[in-house]
Amino acid sequence: MKIQLSDHFTYKKLLLFVLPSVVMMVFTSIYSVVDGIFVSIFAGQSAVNAIQYIFPLFMVLGSIGFMIGAGGSALVSKTLGEGDKERANKYFSMLVFITLGIGIVIAVVGQFVIDKVAPLFCKSSEGEIYENCVLYGRVLLAAQPFFILQNIFQSFFVTAEKPRLGLIATASAGVLNMVLDAILVAGCGLGLLGAALATAASQVFGGVFPIIYFSLKNSSLLRITKTKFYGKAFLKSCTNGSSEFFSNISSAVVIMLYNSQIRAIVGEAGVTAYTFIGYVAMIFFAIFMGYSVGSAPLMGYHYGAQNKVEMKNLFKKSLIIIAITSVLMTGVSEALAHPLMSMFQQSAEVTQIAVDGFRIYSVIFLMCGFNMYGSSLFTSLNNGLISALISFLRSIVFQVTFVMLLPMVMGINGVWSAGVFADIASIIITVIFVVCYRKKYEYV
Repeated sequence: MKIQLSDHFTYKKLLLFVLPSVVMMVFTSIYSVVDGIFVSIFAGQSAVNAIQYIFPLFMVLGSIGFMIGAGGSALVSKTLGEGDKERANKYFSMLVFITLGIGIVIAVVGQFVIDKVAPLFCKSSEGEIYENCVLYGRVLLAAQPFFILQNIFQSFFVTAEKPRLGLIATASAGVLNMVLDAILVAGCGLGLLGAALATAASQVFGGVFPIIYFSLKNSSLLRITKTKFYGKAFLKSCTNGSSEFFSNISSAVVIMLYNSQIRAIVGEAGVTAYTFIGYVAMIFFAIFMGYSVGSAPLMGYHYGAQNKVEMKNLFKKSLIIIAITSVLMTGVSEALAHPLMSMFQQSAEVTQIAVDGFRIYSVIFLMCGFNMYGSSLFTSLNNGLISALISFLRSIVFQVTFVMLLPMVMGINGVWSAGVFADIASIIITVIFVVCYRKKYEYV
């Protein structure tokens, strides 16, 4: 079934359209989990914790791609909805070239400063953990141009009406990562270095494949072509996608705070447990993220075309789909907490901490889907300010406040509960904005 942005969407058609984006995001999370399993089994706790400590750095760097991808795809889909395909392709091409340039600068500069930046994430006096942070950082920094490109193309494949091709590209990169994990980490015994090389190789593939596809004649709505710098369009893309940028930046800060709080309360075993909770939670978050990424170009297109009836249809169906998914995901995560945490094959102490923590933390799945969709909704409507405000309040203000205060009265359970309370506060803010802007955009 060929589905176009301009179509009227039934539940079946909407789910079919967003499914590749959901699977793409989930698959990306799964191969991160497989990465973690290999490192946990074959490289040990020190390597696992090193990845956890340095991971926020790559969340910050990757946020550039998510910002330009989400914000740029909103602008490009709106331009397509207005009927100007040539201008949409020029915007698209400009954003790809700028992203590539930013990635190259980061890769080069990063090699010279990683040993100075790493102490911000783990203490240089910690010996093996610090050395592992620097090693892992150097390898992944070399692949940054491709990693950032991979992030922007996740959104643009959907805008180009090729979500399945985006899924194939991401799945292929994931399979490559897992195969190389088996060869380099398990087979060759390269440990953390092998895991870093496997991840970097998959990111190179994930960035190069879309460039080749969009550079050649293709059947999608988008193609890389001659372009120039459109300052206003670039600024609009950045402001549109600022919520994704702030969300990733703030998540990096929150992870660092979580690491610090957990380490102070239960030590390195707790940090390892939190790493495993994060790996599994990423899969559940990816479902909502994939839906938001997959549905945003639809809302953006019909907003550009001023099709208010279809905007209302998409909004209503999205809320119902998210509500049902939220309940199902929470139930599954509670029921499978022990087997999910046990697959990393760590000590009984670490596994039990992870199981107890995940059962508390997973309540977040009841609210987070609505918050993610709310932020994505305003991005698709080219209202980057409100989108960014929702993400900022959720990810920084509420998360930081609760992760700092709750452990004082609840101990380690306060850390696991912080995200839940943050999303409860966030959903109130999201509802307020959705209600306040309903007359302006007429999605209700």
